Formats: sequence, structure tokens, C-alpha cells
Amino acid sequence: MENSEGVKIESTVVTEEPLISALDIALFVVIITVAYFWYFKRDKQSSSSEKKPYTIQPSSLSSIEQTSNSSFIKKLKSTGRSLVVFYGSQTGTAEEFAGRIAKEGARYKMKGMVADPEECDMADLVEMKEIQKSLAIFCIATYGEGDPTDNAMDFYEWLQNGDADLEGLNYAVFGLGNKTYEHYNEIAIYIDQRLEELGATRVHESGLGDDDANIEDDFVSWKEKLWESVCSHYGIEETGEESNIRQYKLVDCSEVLPERIFSGEISRLKSYENQRFPFDVKNPYLSKIAVNRELHKSGDRSCMHIEFDIDGSKMRYDTGDHVAVYPKNSSELVDKIGELLNADLDAVFSLLNTDEESSKKHPFPCPCTYRTALTYYLDITSNPRTHIMKELIEYASDPKDQEKLKLMASSTPEGKKEFHEWILRDNRNIVHILEDLPSVKPDLDHLCELLPRLQCRYYSISSSPKVYPKSIHITAVLVNYTTPTNRVNKGVATNLLAQLIPTNDELPQPTIPIYIRRSQFRLPPKSQTPIIMIGPGTGLALFRGFIQERDYARKEGREIGEMVLYFGCRKKDEDFIYENELQEYVANGTLTKLHLAFSRDQPEKKYVTHLLEQNADELWNIIGEKSGHLYVCGDARSMAKDVHSIIVKVVMEKGQMTNSQALNYVKKMEQQKRYSADVWS
Repeated sequence: MENSEGVKIESTVVTEEPLISALDIALFVVIITVAYFWYFKRDKQSSSSEKKPYTIQPSSLSSIEQTSNSSFIKKLKSTGRSLVVFYGSQTGTAEEFAGRIAKEGARYKMKGMVADPEECDMADLVEMKEIQKSLAIFCIATYGEGDPTDNAMDFYEWLQNGDADLEGLNYAVFGLGNKTYEHYNEIAIYIDQRLEELGATRVHESGLGDDDANIEDDFVSWKEKLWESVCSHYGIEETGEESNIRQYKLVDCSEVLPERIFSGEISRLKSYENQRFPFDVKNPYLSKIAVNRELHKSGDRSCMHIEFDIDGSKMRYDTGDHVAVYPKNSSELVDKIGELLNADLDAVFSLLNTDEESSKKHPFPCPCTYRTALTYYLDITSNPRTHIMKELIEYASDPKDQEKLKLMASSTPEGKKEFHEWILRDNRNIVHILEDLPSVKPDLDHLCELLPRLQCRYYSISSSPKVYPKSIHITAVLVNYTTPTNRVNKGVATNLLAQLIPTNDELPQPTIPIYIRRSQFRLPPKSQTPIIMIGPGTGLALFRGFIQERDYARKEGREIGEMVLYFGCRKKDEDFIYENELQEYVANGTLTKLHLAFSRDQPEKKYVTHLLEQNADELWNIIGEKSGHLYVCGDARSMAKDVHSIIVKVVMEKGQMTNSQALNYVKKMEQQKRYSADVWS
């Protein structure tokens, strides 16, 4: 944003005016100054506009990268590669899949590399045809309301706005999505179609992975057929060579000075000791926990209200945004891995990429101790994927353990069934696998290479910056559950947060790394616009911020529109969170209506969807007659779908429309941001 300065000039009446007055001189100076800055501003903009997009230099010690502009085409040509696998990843899964495809390319005499589209000039795709038997594969995730991942945003916009001639480009696409969301795999579908429109040749039909079912199975099935298509398209055969080759090599760092060793930082060494603005996914802010209190009044479940102190951080958020929390694994699980593998967890090591051309030098910040890697960087609580089963086979000394791993790593119906039952249904993580297959003793450095990165957890912000500019509030349910093997699995982030209780004395307050992720979930620009909010359970969290913002506007004397809230929980006397606050907003007029559904306070279950069906006239009055906004926050699997069906039915009946007309009406509401959903599965 450019700032402009106003110049105030005062004139004085005199008896005799000189030829050039002070006013003339002042005006002349102002004109010259403005012209000077305009000229150099234009020159600066002109220079910047000549720069190519997507040319962010990745860090690497490769001599080639030091002398080029990080062109993936140059890397492919200089190293004799013909396969490049791009990934659009928000949680790391797409990146992992991309790595597995690139690794398998060697079995088909296609040496591959993995590439982040954010670090590449994607316009270079037009030059892929210059490489013999070349292939570009895209592993692309869709998240949010049909949004591209952060690192694929520029590429997505380039495809939308450009008209490059991609004739000669051979490609395939695998999408990662979740069928519980309306915009299932929307980005992958678009990229697949758009590449074809621009003249590229689809080597294999796109694959659509469903994370709500078994995305690993979807990926493996697609990948097997992909290689069949590749062999047919290029007239090549599988070499039969196994691809279990280490991507990283172990480096002993026992002599590294302590101040050069990572201790949990996400990217920059000592970043938590020397905090620097701006704060983002690679540079989170170490926030103090200002408040941590229980919201449930009774029962065996826990819901926490937590406030992060951001005073002095320069961080700003808007109502409706999310906050990302960086968790760490429990010391109990970490110690268990060290015990099972008889490993020294405090040994300092590094994993260095064996591919010198890769922009990814390490799988996580190195050097560090094994304890640090297992605590802060690696996911040790999720269900491992089949490729990890395959890599563990060589470490099994018992033939029975070996056969079990081989079966689960296979793509046979029997193997898929065993993997589904023993890993997914029984909810085993890597610790459980090592416990239940005692002869499996992998090298700890290899295990660290295989395990996926520990991801931050996102929470809807349950406060308004107008009311709380110096803190961020979240509402989080403590996750604990018993698995079919009678083990207690604990949510990584919520169980850590439950331990971070601020004290009233002078002791240092507990802290946790966070950053703000922007959202498209926003209140209407005009405070007079009526809104309906549907948020059972912790879905209420985000609407707490909405209500605070409208209440702030009301207290300022501004007119506010109707605010109708639908909230549901199990029992009024047990888990009715923020009850007193909500009743106060009703009393002062900020909340026009509060519809409550307590599902277990009567013999028959009662949910917010039942209330919506009963209040069809009110719904149509706001979304139909008054062009109000409707918001849904909470469970995507059933609640959000049911709400959508009810809204379509209301539009049909009260708006006197056919089913197709009602669907189009609701679709238009979504396009106009009058129907918004912030849901999770």
C-alpha cells in the first residue's frame, strides 16, 4: 500500500508581491518532488514486471543450481532425467506420493526428480518436449473450499490466466481429496482438463484419491496402472529392479557444536530464541498461553478454551481465520521407540539427500538428535502407509514377521485386506507395529527417513480482533480414544495443549509455536446484512468471533442485521459451551435468535438439522427475501451434507422452485459467498 502525504500551504497578505512568491516556490518544489518519485517508482515497477514468475531459488549446494535460475528443465537435461513429479501439498501426503513415483521411475529406465511448483518456473513446461520420452506427473491436493495448496497457487493461476502451447508435453495427474467435501478433488480435475486444453497429451487417466476412505489404496491402485500405461505409451518394459534405495544418507554429527544443532525449530536455526516478523508456516511465533480453561461442566469429555498471547508480535488476524498450532509427540512414545530399537536417542545426526540436484537437502531440519527428530519433526502416531511395510521387511529376523509385512505391502486382495484390518481398523502406529512384530529392528536413521513429517494442526479462531487484538482464542476438544487392541491413542496437539496451563506466579508461562492462516470465511461487508449461523459442538467456535464482531459494531452505535444461531450439543448441563456468553448476547439484542438442540436430554435424539426443518419460514425469510448469508461450521461427513439438503428443500418449497432451480439458487449463493462452509471430517 502506498502512503501519500498532503502538503498544507498557508498564504499571507502583503502590500507588495514579488515576481515569484513563496507560494510559487513551494508549489514548484512539490511538483518536482512528485515527478521525481513518480519517475523512479515507475522505473522500479517496470523492472520488477520484467521478472519471470515462480523463480524462487531453492537452497542447494549443487554447482548447476549456483549457475542457473533453478530451471527444472536444465536439471533434467544436465542429469539425464526424463521424469519430473510435481506436488501440491498442504500436509505432506502429496509430496510423499510424488517421491514414491519418482523413485519407482528407475524400474522403467526413467530417472526421476521431485519438484515443488512454487520453486520452479512452470512456464518451462513448454520445453518438456525437447527431452526424449519425457513425462510430467502432478500429485495435487485440494483443500478448503476447492482451493489449491499454498505451494501450487501460482501454478494454478498460471494455468487459469495463461495460454501456453503445451503440445508435446506428456502428463498424468493424481488428485488427493476427501469425498465428504463438496469440492472433491476440484483442483486436480481442473489441472488435468486444463493441461489437455493447452495441447498436452494425457498418458494415463487421472486418479482421484479419497482421504475419507483409503487414499493409500487409491494411490497404489492408480500407480500400478500408471506404469502399465507408461510402458505402453513409450514402448518400454519394467526392468524388474527393486527401488528400495535410500534417498538420504546418514551423516554422523557428533562433533558439531551445540549452537549449530536444531532443537525443534521449523526452519531457521535458533528462530525461537531470536523471533523475527513476519511469522508464517516456516517461521511460527512462539506464543505464550494466556488462558487455558475447561468449558465442559461435567462428564468424561474435555473441551478447552485457550487464548494465545500475540501482544508485541505484530501479528494480525481477521474474524474467520485459522490458527496453526505446531505440536510435539509425547516423550513416552519417543522413549518407547528408543527402547524397542535399543538406540541412543541423544546421538546427533543428519540425513543428506543422495541426489545432489534435489532442492530438498534434508527431510527435516538437520543436524539434530534422534530425540528431537522423533519429538518435533516426525509423525509417529498416524497409520503408516504400505511403502513403509515394504521397507521394514529387510529388518525382520522372524520369517513370520517377514511374511506378514510382505503380505501387507502387496497389492493383492489378501494383502489389502490384511493392511486394512491390521493397520487401519486396529489403528496401529509405528510404535504399535514395532511392539507387535518384535523381530523388526530397523535402523533408526532409516526409520526417520521413512516416517512422514509431523504437521501443524489448524483451529478456527473463536475471537474477534476488534475485541481481542492482542490474543487469539481457540476451542478444542481433547482427543483420547481406545483402539481395538486396547491401546489408548491420544491427540498429539490437544493433549499437549491440555498440559500448557498458565500460572499466576512469576515462573515463565508455557509457550507453543503458532501462525495465522487466512480464510475466505468472512462476515458480510455490511453489518446490516442478516446472517444465519449453524455450528453444533465446537463448530460454535468460529461463530463466537462473528458474534463478538457484530456486538462490537452494535456498541459503536452501528446498525446490525439479524443474527440467528443454531447450536447443538449432547446435554445442556454437560457440554453447552459458552452458555453464559450466548445468553448475554441474546439479552442485549446482538443475537436475534438462539436455536438450541440437546441431543441426549430426551428419549429421542434431537439435532440442529431437526430445528432447521422446523424453521423453514425463518430460513427463507433471511436467505431468500432479505438476501442474507448462511454459514455452516462443523462436521463435514453428515451434518454439513444434511444442512445442504435441507436448504435446497427450503428453497424449493418456499421459493416455489423446481429441484434443479433450487440447486442452481444455492450454487449461486455459494458463488456469491452467501453460503459458506468451514467443515472438517
